[in-house]
Amino acid sequence: MAIQYLTGKTPSASEVIDLYASAGLNRPIEDAGRIQKMYAHSNLIITAWEGDLLVGVSRALTDLCFCCYLSDLAIRKEYQKNGIGKELVRLTKEAIGDQCMLLLLAAPTAMEYYPKIGMETVNNGFMIKRAR
Repeated sequence: MAIQYLTGKTPSASEVIDLYASAGLNRPIEDAGRIQKMYAHSNLIITAWEGDLLVGVSRALTDLCFCCYLSDLAIRKEYQKNGIGKELVRLTKEAIGDQCMLLLLAAPTAMEYYPKIGMETVNNGFMIKRAR
């Protein structure tokens, strides 16, 4: 498997929807316009490709000097457990630098994954949930 990692290449909404559906990520995949807006307003996108197939993505919002919110980490189901997610997180952290904190909200099914790749659990967060 020859995976190519690219920074700054924004996949199409249909590529993202296909990836999220395969990965089981709970996102508004029935609304291509919303997916397109999610990517248009993100400022750090790192993708993993096998040929023309999008197999993974890290989508983040960051100021590149203090904080970074990793809002999506998705790996196509048949490519999971091959280190792609770990590499996408590593590349995201490399892009934001050592002065920048990396934060994410994990899906319940991924709670055990993130400590395995060196991330720390935090218990001091708060949120206002989206209406839809």
